Amino acid sequence: MQSLSHVEALAGLGLEGDWRAQGRPGSARQVSLISREFIDSIATYMGVDGIDPALLRRNLLVSGINLNALRHQYFQIGGAIFQATALCHPCGRMEQALGEGAVAAMLGYGGLCARVLRSGRIAVGDTLQPLAEEALPGLLS
Repeated sequence: MQSLSHVEALAGLGLEGDWRAQGRPGSARQVSLISREFIDSIATYMGVDGIDPALLRRNLLVSGINLNALRHQYFQIGGAIFQATALCHPCGRMEQALGEGAVAAMLGYGGLCARVLRSGRIAVGDTLQPLAEEALPGLLS
């Protein structure tokens, strides 16, 4: 995992440099997001003071929004537009990364998967803005 100050989101692929962007174009899991609030909840359930976001293997860290409520919605971060596709469920790797009980602690707090509809630059400090479907003419097909 790398922590970057900015990255280019590539329509139909994912994030530049991420292994998923080399895979199946059009995948519903091109980008994964997790919120600071979800990480704090996971840490509480694990009984630890904090968790390094890199251990959770999600692409983007956001805050101030309930990602579960964003499922199947559209949103913009920086110059890129995304469609939230599915909840990002924890896998068995989380038990190795965080310890016993990690999968149970992450249930409902694993984050969100999305596809990139419009390419654009994303930078640390950019806000996540929900978008109405009507505001996306030409992007939906």
